[in-house]
Amino acid sequence: MKTKAYVEELQTKSAAELSDELVAAKKELFNLRFQNATNQLDNTSRIREVRKNIARIQTVIAQKNA
Repeated sequence: MKTKAYVEELQTKSAAELSDELVAAKKELFNLRFQNATNQLDNTSRIREVRKNIARIQTVIAQKNA
C-alpha cells in the first residue's frame, strides 16, 4: 500500500481502531524480529516497513489527541 493512501486510511479510523492496529503492528514486528534471529526471515526489509508503519500510527494518534 502506498504511504499517502495508508496515512489517509489511518486518519479516517477511530482512536480504538488505531490502538488495535498499533497492537497488531507491534506483534508483527516482534514476530519478524524473532524470525530474523532464527534465520527464518526472507524479506528483512519488512522489519523497517513495519517500524515505519508503527511510527505513522503513533503520529496519527498524537494528532487526534492534540
